[in-house]
Amino acid sequence: HVQLVESGGGLVQPVGSLRLSCAASGSIISTARMEWYRQAPGKGRALVATISTGGTTNYADSVKGRFTISRGTAKNTVYLQMNSLKPEDTAVYYCNANGGAYVWGQGTQVTVSV
Repeated sequence: HVQLVESGGGLVQPVGSLRLSCAASGSIISTARMEWYRQAPGKGRALVATISTGGTTNYADSVKGRFTISRGTAKNTVYLQMNSLKPEDTAVYYCNANGGAYVWGQGTQVTVSV
């Protein structure tokens, strides 16, 4: 029943920035560990960032120091702020919760290219 809707992707230049948004039905954003994943062309879906119910964050080594996951003030949206983007960040980005426990949304495409 939970729907996950990602948005905010687009075409950006290397070293540019982008903020992705994830909206979810129900209350999972405030009651679950929220996660961002990405799937690059020809590769599997990989965990990028997580934020616990208490606000503790973790990041994949590949994005550490560049990406920031956060919850919106209204607690109905999760964000992924992406800075210093690299071509290898190109992927479809997905949000989920509790270890990918929910049905995946459509994702949002991020393309980093000149």
